[in-house]
Amino acid sequence: MIDISKAGTFTLGGHTVKRLGYGAMQLAGPGVFGPPKDRDGALAVLRNAIATGVNHIDTSDFYGPHITNQLIREALHPYPEDLVIVTKIGARRGEDASWNPAFSAEDLTRAVHDNLRNLGVDVLDIVNLRVMFDVHGPAEGSIEAPLTALAELQRQGLVRHIGLSNVTAKQIAEGRGITDIVCVQNQYNLVHRDDDSLIDDLAAAGTAYVPFFPLGGFTPLQVSELSDVARRLRATPMQVAIAWLLRRSANILLIPGTSSIEHLHENLASAALELPEDAITALGRIGVKGAPV
Repeated sequence: MIDISKAGTFTLGGHTVKRLGYGAMQLAGPGVFGPPKDRDGALAVLRNAIATGVNHIDTSDFYGPHITNQLIREALHPYPEDLVIVTKIGARRGEDASWNPAFSAEDLTRAVHDNLRNLGVDVLDIVNLRVMFDVHGPAEGSIEAPLTALAELQRQGLVRHIGLSNVTAKQIAEGRGITDIVCVQNQYNLVHRDDDSLIDDLAAAGTAYVPFFPLGGFTPLQVSELSDVARRLRATPMQVAIAWLLRRSANILLIPGTSSIEHLHENLASAALELPEDAITALGRIGVKGAPV
């Protein structure tokens, strides 16, 4: 019996969500482009996530594009009252499956309306502005213009809360001068630890931090220390990686994605995994040592 409440809860956009959620990106086709090979299987994963207690789903209308939101609507609408769906805008997909910036006010307005239509809602719970100065990671640059455009859509009642994705601490500070920022979504995991100090600063401010690629993304984490701890605890390396993130800071909300019910259950079972202090110490050294992914 999986009990994800053991991982605790945190406030996200005025809602209390369980710290283990679900990321829908992998429900689209290869390269997050086109439809899934098994549509019924994708729908089953979403329904199973909710049945297992998940009340935080991360998505975007540029996954597919449109595919994951349409799947979420088909599988779950009308939505449970406690479900928080977080989407993101700021990018669009090229016909070659490329990821391209879509930062203009017109682009952002179109993206919000696409999300509303494909999710089947009148207002979006939380919209993350995905900053695309560098597709591979945060890069400095003013976000005033796009965030102001998104804040205007919030004032129109189309968006309840706003978050930021792929951003620097300077951009977060700039964003807070424009609107309330309820969450930050950057890459972070056992190996990729650039945001260590940022996580602590956000925790002090009561702001959620939602790491993407918590298990390494398209290249799963493969580190000897991680495998050693997993073997000792009779768990999988991915379960240990999730458990470490849950222990890292109380403001971390996890959204591991999968298109498999088996892997979904494996990920969610991490809520009950206890890490001894010596394992936490060993795992904490991984990112500092710069172990390869």
